[in-house]
Amino acid sequence: MLVELGLVEQRHKAVLEVLGGAAVTDVALRNGVSRQTVHRWLRRYGAQGLSGLVDLPTRPQTCPHQMAPEVEAQVVELRRKHPSWGPRTLGHRLERQGIRPLPGRSSIYRCLVRHRLVEPKKRRRRREDYRRWERSHSMELWQMDVMGGVKLSSGQELSIITGIDDHSRFCVLARLVPRATARPVCEALAAALGAWGVPDQILTDNAKVFTNRFGPGDGEVLFDRICRENGIRHLLTAPHSPTTTGKVERFHKTIRAEFLSGRVFASIEEAQAELDAWVCFYNRERPHQGIGMDFPQKRFDLRPLETLEPPRPKLKEEEPASLGPVPRLSRRVSQKGKISLATFSYHVGSFLAGETVEVQIAEGLVQIFHRQVLVATHARRHALDAEPRSWQGPRQPRRASTPTVGVPVVRKVDPSGHISFAGTAYRVGNDYLGQEVEVRLVGDTVQISRAGRLLRTHAARHDKQKEHGAFANPKGRPRKKKAS
Repeated sequence: MLVELGLVEQRHKAVLEVLGGAAVTDVALRNGVSRQTVHRWLRRYGAQGLSGLVDLPTRPQTCPHQMAPEVEAQVVELRRKHPSWGPRTLGHRLERQGIRPLPGRSSIYRCLVRHRLVEPKKRRRRREDYRRWERSHSMELWQMDVMGGVKLSSGQELSIITGIDDHSRFCVLARLVPRATARPVCEALAAALGAWGVPDQILTDNAKVFTNRFGPGDGEVLFDRICRENGIRHLLTAPHSPTTTGKVERFHKTIRAEFLSGRVFASIEEAQAELDAWVCFYNRERPHQGIGMDFPQKRFDLRPLETLEPPRPKLKEEEPASLGPVPRLSRRVSQKGKISLATFSYHVGSFLAGETVEVQIAEGLVQIFHRQVLVATHARRHALDAEPRSWQGPRQPRRASTPTVGVPVVRKVDPSGHISFAGTAYRVGNDYLGQEVEVRLVGDTVQISRAGRLLRTHAARHDKQKEHGAFANPKGRPRKKKAS
């Protein structure tokens, strides 16, 4: 009759055999284990008795870097008091309280998961996957926007006109208004300029209170006029691109989580007073994760002060330099939302397909404007010697090194800046769209001129057998007569 023994019983029987005088090698062979295993059973049996033959868990008995229970209790308490605080903010608070050793951010996160204070993330993006942009100094750029959701006990809903400094995250503007129309927005901007000074640039979206970019006509709105009169460059985001103003949008999330969550105010005056107090706390006391857990006020105070250069005596032989406007070049946007410049294509946006834009190069940047509004900025990818001559003003026609001879053929420049000769397209230039030019054959070259001045010279690329058709119609293909 076979009797099934448990694992502990088998080990106990093996130990008793050895203690009875059997050889360790023979006992190990009968049980299918090594001699070292039998000796381990003997040691554990001698130290703990029968309970020492039970398998121990593989989990370590101790963890030297495990979070202390006291610290874990403080983390849980802080999180329950402030549900919007994440692991980084909680760690910063523990450091200010003098907790040593300070747990890492991942340890705090696992603690929150254990206590079910945060949902575990399935996939976390790596830190190097994020691309962040910010200005190098304060007062270089402000981001402005409008948010709603401020409720009064009367049922009315207010809006907040917000503005933060791009570099320091300092809140320069937070004003409550019943309706965010053009006049209140501009009054709030004027108040912020009077309180903190004039920035170099202001970035907004394409709302009607900020721009007339998609409105009827080309006139400027009041917001643009204030920017122009104060020397501020007004930048606009591309349509449907809220991430461009990501810093002020993230500021809105902070306001909703830490100030507006579940609150209803009695009046607009009371709401404005409490909002001002919260903004003061945000600027001076609340550490900001985006700037290394520093206070926005501390970064904002490092802004460079404006200094005036002493007047330099003007010498007689010196002549004032004439600083004219930066030249621009017109381009038509393709159906794919791109323009061509010096054999390179630059993206503008498919929403401007078919529109005419202006291109300007300044400090190594290719800036693209539509209706005097900056719509795209790219780093210059073409060489300086490849820039069109139109950057230097009106195109000066080149003189022919060889006298222009041959029978002239008149052609009209098409909307793409080309003419057709003998079934082949030759480039003339966008400066002559819709104008008539003369085409002549000089040796193996095709010369294009207008009013006796040579515009372009190309190597002949057409089929020689098709030249008779071009010379047979020197003034172009005759128009077809309609049948009567």
